[in-house]
Amino acid sequence: MTSIHARLLAALTILAIAGVVPAAGQPASDPETIVLWPEGVPRAIANAGSEFLEDGRVRNVQNPTLTIYPAPADRRTGTAVIICPGGAYRRLAIDKEGTAAAAWLNALGVSAFVLKYRLVEYGHPAPLQDVLRAVRLLRANASRWRIDPDRIGVLGFSAGGHLASTAGTLFDAPEGRTGAELDRVSARPDFLVLVYPVIVLDGPYASKTSAANLLGPSPSAELLARLSTHTQVTTQTPPTFLAHGGTDESVPPENSVLFYQALRRAGVPAEMHLYQTGPHGFGLEPTHGPVSDWPKRCAEWMTAGGLLTPSTPH
Repeated sequence: MTSIHARLLAALTILAIAGVVPAAGQPASDPETIVLWPEGVPRAIANAGSEFLEDGRVRNVQNPTLTIYPAPADRRTGTAVIICPGGAYRRLAIDKEGTAAAAWLNALGVSAFVLKYRLVEYGHPAPLQDVLRAVRLLRANASRWRIDPDRIGVLGFSAGGHLASTAGTLFDAPEGRTGAELDRVSARPDFLVLVYPVIVLDGPYASKTSAANLLGPSPSAELLARLSTHTQVTTQTPPTFLAHGGTDESVPPENSVLFYQALRRAGVPAEMHLYQTGPHGFGLEPTHGPVSDWPKRCAEWMTAGGLLTPSTPH
């Protein structure tokens, strides 16, 4: 059994405990992984060393990829979600916030694409370029993966939530383009799911660690404001679901509150679940009380938005 197959099996076990499992007859299989930049990674670092896995977390990403978990054929909805694991822009919690989320989405009939994006070694705008490239790649190749090009969402946890929020607010930003032909394809996600997301990079609610890893030790006030994504919400920001624990000491829940308030002001459909208690990094673990119900609440939100009803093929 390959290591990634083993991780998916472990994720399915977690979901079985939570009562969220794929139908029988849909065994896990080794997923396909594709590189985001076959023509060459933008601003590639020479002699940067190899990527490595430590305690289930990926570090030193040099060649960004998408790992593809197609929805089971008998329940495919056409909806697709790009998953951005968290890790303060220093590492990626690829098991807890990647593979497990993919298994949950597959159980809903949603195709999942786990994004391995560049981190502190590159800093901004590399992660933004990676997530926008992923959206463009899915939209341009929708028929290949049997997904609806108008139903592409981005799900992010913690710093991955920050990255997802940049996809929803800076999808037309010039620094998100590289001059590739694929830049002509829209990079705007159709919806966002943000779970204990980093939103604010400056001030009392900021994630200072994520800010330093993304922007360096002495970013300008202008850059901190631009990448504090609640300041970038417009009427074009996609509908958003947010979940946050009230006792999160790493990323204060005010991060989600500020983004939600900005969405409300812009008239963007939004739903937020702010739980009285809940630590940082609960992922899809079923052992944290009410906050562990967020996947059910999110599935209800997706159902209400028509995202879990099979779409008509384009």
